[in-house]
Amino acid sequence: MFEIEIDRSFAAAHQLKGYNGDCRNLHGHNYGVTVTVVTDKLNEIGIALDFKLLKAALDEVINQYDHRNLSELPEFQEINPTSEVLARSIYRQMSEKLNTSDIKVARVSIAESSASRIIYSE
Repeated sequence: MFEIEIDRSFAAAHQLKGYNGDCRNLHGHNYGVTVTVVTDKLNEIGIALDFKLLKAALDEVINQYDHRNLSELPEFQEINPTSEVLARSIYRQMSEKLNTSDIKVARVSIAESSASRIIYSE
């Protein structure tokens, strides 16, 4: 089994409604995003998945969040844009773009800092 991973980052703000602490106030993060894709097949020239394609798909997904207040986006009107919810959303969007019979998004990791991260998989 091959695991293909890429890292990207973006900056965004959010606030957590109902949270009893400082995070209820508007604040920002420089989010780190890692996407892991798995496959057991290589193409005719020995590539599992071209990094260029994986990067382009993730860039398209995270560009909608970059330098935005996540709490104002329609996607997060019913639920707080926590790192957990963001990881699930990115996982599902990436799965729609990339999953085939041979390739599957395995997990998405979101880091709010160098010391804290959430990993989502289905």
